[in-house]
Amino acid sequence: MTAFGVIVVDKPVGPTSHFVVDAVRRGTGVSKVGHAGTLDPRASGVLVLCLGPATRLSEYLSRSTKGYEAQIQFGKSTETYDGEGAAIKDTGKSPALEEILSALPGFRGDIQQVPPPYSAVKVMGKKAYQLAREGKPVELEPRTVTIFKLEPLEYQPPHLTLWVECSAGTYIRSLAHDLGELLSCGAHLSQLRRVKAGPYTLNEAVGLPKLQRAMADGSWPAYLRPAADALPDLPIVHLAPEELELVRNGLGVPTQTVPHGLARALAPNGELAAILEAIDGSQQWHPRKVFLA
Repeated sequence: MTAFGVIVVDKPVGPTSHFVVDAVRRGTGVSKVGHAGTLDPRASGVLVLCLGPATRLSEYLSRSTKGYEAQIQFGKSTETYDGEGAAIKDTGKSPALEEILSALPGFRGDIQQVPPPYSAVKVMGKKAYQLAREGKPVELEPRTVTIFKLEPLEYQPPHLTLWVECSAGTYIRSLAHDLGELLSCGAHLSQLRRVKAGPYTLNEAVGLPKLQRAMADGSWPAYLRPAADALPDLPIVHLAPEELELVRNGLGVPTQTVPHGLARALAPNGELAAILEAIDGSQQWHPRKVFLA
């Protein structure tokens, strides 16, 4: 069937993001399905799936702010920075809460972060985890990420639960590891749950078993959310029928004011027709991505 929209899945611990994408592709019969930001198998929570032409929204949604509940275990660092890897430091020690509270401000805002050795970052044409599994040294360059919020939710040594709101590309595993190094006790990420991805939260997500039942009985379209709602921070341009034809043909739409940045163009029926962009010096919106043929 023709599908155009977003399904927000509450991914359980265990399956890969690729497994969920394949399951939805098979269960819905929609050939084009993609995710807007992967989750590790050990992580659970919000996984945003884009169906049909909405797969072209992935590049925008994948760059959106993410929110996590992260549990860090002090006293042991591992080679993977999570509970799966072999221990590389095992002190068995937990810091005092006062030490943690003193350390957290250094991780807020724009920070330099080195991705974990076991990550999908490319090094000389290979993924870092492939080199690490081959026993080859992996040296990754630090990158700038932004942590907007970092607040303790609960501390029952050796486990600290944090609320993390961060930019795309932030590795919570690296955050756990680096916090353990700073406090000289070692630490790794023991649990991770994504509670927010862009505009979508767990409250809007459907559990994978429930979605699988809906795909089996054909009721899954009830969970398909409009693509027009996917980028709420962008202004809306309502297209008249003749303007929709211009956009479909790759032509600009005149405006009475000078536009800025990007905008959502909605067809007369309310569907997302295109992502428009402003061109310097032009009193027009120009189509950047067109969704309605």
